[in-house]
Order: sequence, then C-alpha cells, then structure tokens
Amino acid sequence: MSHSSAAYPSAVPVGVDTTRASIARVYDAALNGKDNYEVDRQVLDQVRSVAPQVNDLAWANRDFLIRACRFLARAGIDQFLDLGSGLPTAENTHQVVQRVNPQSKVVYVDNDPSVLVHAQALLASNSRTRIAEADIFRPLEVLGNETVRRELDFTRPLALFHIGTLHHYLGDDGPALMQTYIDALPSGSFVAIAHFHDPETAEYSELARKMEEKFIHSPMGSGRFRTRDEIQAMFGTLDMVEPGLVRCDDWWSDGPHLTPLSDVRNCIVGGVGRKP
Repeated sequence: MSHSSAAYPSAVPVGVDTTRASIARVYDAALNGKDNYEVDRQVLDQVRSVAPQVNDLAWANRDFLIRACRFLARAGIDQFLDLGSGLPTAENTHQVVQRVNPQSKVVYVDNDPSVLVHAQALLASNSRTRIAEADIFRPLEVLGNETVRRELDFTRPLALFHIGTLHHYLGDDGPALMQTYIDALPSGSFVAIAHFHDPETAEYSELARKMEEKFIHSPMGSGRFRTRDEIQAMFGTLDMVEPGLVRCDDWWSDGPHLTPLSDVRNCIVGGVGRKP
C-alpha cells in the first residue's frame, strides 16, 4: 500500500499499490468503470496518443467473452475456469452462464489485490462462484490450487478462459504454457483465448506495433501484439470451433457478424478450441 493512500484507509483496499498500474484496473478504466486510479488512466492516455479508439480493444474483448460464455453454456458446459478475471463493470462470466444454467460453477483466478478484494465482495452471496488466488501464467500453480480442485470436477468437460490475458505474458513459450493447461483438461473441454493481434498488413501492422510500444513502455509494462500464427499455436492441437481464430468482432457462433467500428478492432482476435 502506498504512503499516499495510508491516510484514507477506506479508499484503497489493503495491499493495493496505487503508484503502479494494474492490468485489471486499466481494463476497468477502458470499460468506463470506477475501480481505477490515475496511474491506470495514464496507460490508456499514452496508447490513445497513437490509437484514439484504444477503449475498443477492451470492449471487443469483453463482448467476445460474453458470446463465448453464452455459446459454451448452451453447448452444455457447466464448469468454467476463468483465468485473469479482472474488474469488469458488468456481465461477468458467472452472470452470463448462470443465466443459461443456474447450476453452472465458475472459478475465477487472479492474484491482483484489487481484483481479489472486489471479487470477494461481489461473490459473497453466490455459492456456485469462487475466486482462487494464483498466478495465471503458472499453470501448475493454478491446477494445483485448493479452490480450483475442490470446486471443479476434472473428470468432466469444462471451459478454460484466457481472454485478454496472454498478451500480458511477455515470454515466447506461450504455447507450452497453454499446453500444460490443455493436457490437464478432460476430453470434450473447451479453451477460449482473446489476444492483441498484429494483422501483418500494411494497413494495420504499424498501428499494432505503435500500440504495443506504448503499452510496454507504460506504467503497466506489458501488451504484446502477436501474429496470427503465434496466437494459433497457443491452441495446440485443439479442434477450432467455427469460425476459428478471427477478429473478436467476427466471432459469432449464432448471430450476425459485426462490422468493426474502428481500426483498433482489427488488432484483437479471439477463438475457441475443443479438446477431442
């Protein structure tokens, strides 16, 4: 906790450092939420200098999550492991899937103090939704977590979400990281990923690289725009659900395709894979 917030113990949750940007709080700011600080808004301001519609990255990501939740719940999946849940302003995973099937169980995983405090309050009255504290980029830590093992049945299909998270992993071994998760899932399980994307086109590649430069050199320190092949590799040998790995705005399993509203929306893709 920073010294500047010590005089106002009710304003900032214990353990929250307001001098450093938080990935979850930056997303919250992009979604017009209230759980963010000046340092988080600075990140968006920096990226906005090269991409005025930067908030669209967060909205495309959030809308993809909602559609994927709806699709998977309707497909009969009733267990969800949501990695890096963040601080959404509305329509969390558990709200979407439990509307389809009230018996659905959801375990969120995060290690951001802001998220943990927020989630504990949010989930206090929901017996089928839990938050586990673990590092989402350490699969064995997540898979061995007591809450995860207790709440989810790994002998039955489940959905694992890495939505809007893996672009904050700066290592080059993302496919191996994801394969560890995939190997732990039973047959019939699904994996959903959304990721910042370098389209490798003359029209949008420069925009992606400019945004990446601003994200990585901001107070947040991360935000890689990987190529299609790099992102597809994270699905391993999973069978891709139609329409495959596409712009988040184009991932519609049961409805119309959206026309992207801004250039920025060409720089985030999503997809869902199924384990045979």
